[in-house]
Amino acid sequence: MKGLLLEMSAFGIEIQEEAVCLFSEGVSKHDALTQLVESVCSTGAVSDASAFSKAVFERESVMSTGIGSGVAIPHVRIDEVRLPAVGVGVSRDGIGYDTLDNEPVYIVVLFAMPSGSQKQYLSLLAQVMLAMKRPDFTDELRACTTRKEVVDILNADGQ
Repeated sequence: MKGLLLEMSAFGIEIQEEAVCLFSEGVSKHDALTQLVESVCSTGAVSDASAFSKAVFERESVMSTGIGSGVAIPHVRIDEVRLPAVGVGVSRDGIGYDTLDNEPVYIVVLFAMPSGSQKQYLSLLAQVMLAMKRPDFTDELRACTTRKEVVDILNADGQ
């Protein structure tokens, strides 16, 4: 059943409702990342919230994870992550994120991965990138007004 679930989600991993953030207008990059870190930690996937937060912000300071087209994919692989988890943040108005294309970010996908999970991380990243390229996918997410709506889209068949 677990394999079936993975094939049926847009990102290749079930997204828990607790791991979804709908950002308020004018949210900063720092506040958006903080909210997402807290959301992912609320799922129980992370054993040390402080270490996770520190790792996310250190990774972001090396190079922005804003990849363009309104999407950012911050990611860390650390020992304090027990189970792979993904948090998703949605901003209707956009976040100033220091992206490669200098455009606002509307969808933030935060990967929390255990150390040594390079293969699984790359597989999930590929699925996220495929989903983001689907016509109207990011627009559907931006139109959501509840976390449940986001989860319903993300955990539906990704095809």
